[in-house]
Amino acid sequence: MKKIEMTEEILVAKKASGLGWEAIAEQVGLSPVFLTSACLGMNSLKKEPAEKICEVLSLSPEVAEALQAYPHKSWEKTVPTDPVIYRFYEAIGVYGDTMKELIHEKFGDGIMSAIDFSMDIGKEENPAGDRVVITMNGKFLPYKSW
Repeated sequence: MKKIEMTEEILVAKKASGLGWEAIAEQVGLSPVFLTSACLGMNSLKKEPAEKICEVLSLSPEVAEALQAYPHKSWEKTVPTDPVIYRFYEAIGVYGDTMKELIHEKFGDGIMSAIDFSMDIGKEENPAGDRVVITMNGKFLPYKSW
């Protein structure tokens, strides 16, 4: 089974179950962000959580195998038109250089890992309009001279 087929089956089963990503993640014992990413094909899972997702959503063993397969992480190189994803591109376009400057100032020359990484997406209620709170936590990896 290909990752795209796996994702399609997961999304159909998720909708039929009436469960949200957070509820599924709680039952599986993973963070909602990482579980969702794996279900969308961008990360792989160990055997136990892959099988647990399939148990929760009544999916086949083939889906569990596909969840365990290493992903090919790629995406369209053009700017996406989905409004939510586009706004992330916009935020990085406006603040990316600022983020880079501040990271270098605080840590030195290097990068934030997206491998040794976690992320949380929260909601902050606000009378002026609810706020999306995104926390990204990545290990700093300095460049080395050689």
